[in-house]
Amino acid sequence: MADRSDVAVLTLNAGSSSLKFGLYEPGDGDVSLILKGQIDGIDAVPRLEAVDASGRALAERGWAGQPGHDAVLGDLLDWLDQHLGGRKLGAAGHRIVHGGQRFSAPARLTPEVTEALRTLTPLAPLHQPLGLAPVDALARLRPELSQIACFDTAFHAGLAPPVSRYAIPAGYEEKGIRRYGFHGLSYEFIARRLGELDPGLPAKKTVVAHLGNGASLCAMQDGRSRDTTMGFSALDGLVMGTRPGAIDPGVLLYLLKHDRMSPDALEDMLYHRSGLLGVSGISGDVRTLLASAAPRAREALDLFAFRAARETAGLATTMGGLDLLVFTGGIGEHAAPIRAMIAERLAWLGMAIDPDANASGAPRIDAAGSAIEVRIVPTDEEVTIARHTAALVGER
Repeated sequence: MADRSDVAVLTLNAGSSSLKFGLYEPGDGDVSLILKGQIDGIDAVPRLEAVDASGRALAERGWAGQPGHDAVLGDLLDWLDQHLGGRKLGAAGHRIVHGGQRFSAPARLTPEVTEALRTLTPLAPLHQPLGLAPVDALARLRPELSQIACFDTAFHAGLAPPVSRYAIPAGYEEKGIRRYGFHGLSYEFIARRLGELDPGLPAKKTVVAHLGNGASLCAMQDGRSRDTTMGFSALDGLVMGTRPGAIDPGVLLYLLKHDRMSPDALEDMLYHRSGLLGVSGISGDVRTLLASAAPRAREALDLFAFRAARETAGLATTMGGLDLLVFTGGIGEHAAPIRAMIAERLAWLGMAIDPDANASGAPRIDAAGSAIEVRIVPTDEEVTIARHTAALVGER
């Protein structure tokens, strides 16, 4: 999109019960934030909060009863119209988790493309319908508005064998059963941000730890994904809030054959009742577990840190070394004890963090003499979506 002050782009990032949104203005080869916010309880009793670019509160409101997805999104659009400041809403960009083999770059959401993405739901049953729900709603509410899909898998599209491959009969790979990787919008933001912080950082052999309710690692060098912990689905890799991460396939066969668990029950267990919640029996929220004195809370956190450290070392093998570890995501940015637990397990690599810098959440937390640089870099998936949306719509 050409640098214009009369156009704005909307970003929508849908979760299981929330919708993050942002309004951005293209200009000077990038985008600038106008406002951002979130609607929680969108399928129950919704509540909206929004702030401007400086963090000043703009709105805090609720809805009576359960108005439904279309009504809430329609009200949001009407509210945004009042804050465009003379600009025109030029397009809406969406976070779509899975692009499959076909979509390795942002794409315009035509009816045909939307249906093609819907067929990928079996690859991301928890996330794909959530991402497409506001697409469908906007098509009904503002059919003239251009919509753009931005994919969490796209940043990893360059992964090639052996990294991308499973050791199963080759015919299955031809059907799309391969390692895709996720959290790509976050990793793309971090890759660009590292270059802004220091032009020398992108060349470093880097592991980025996107740690949140969903968690993964990415081996990154020269702004490209070299390897990642999530594979065919967002279930793979690290321990997460309610997902187990990597698990012996024999466990799943056992549950299906010997416990007579149905596929639907197994899917529910893997997506909603495992991970930190399953191990602790208390919560999938790291903040709750850190505040708990229960032994099982500590066991869950130990497992989380152990798996993160082990997989970090594994990704270092892919790159032939490790120069930089970057923490990002809600846990990575804010949970100092978790960062310390992971770094302690990587001390054998020469990693050491400064306790005071870590406790204060300083941008750089490695101790003097550490063989590996350690940084905290806040991520922003919505900015990545806005950049892609502005660029793609500008090609018209």
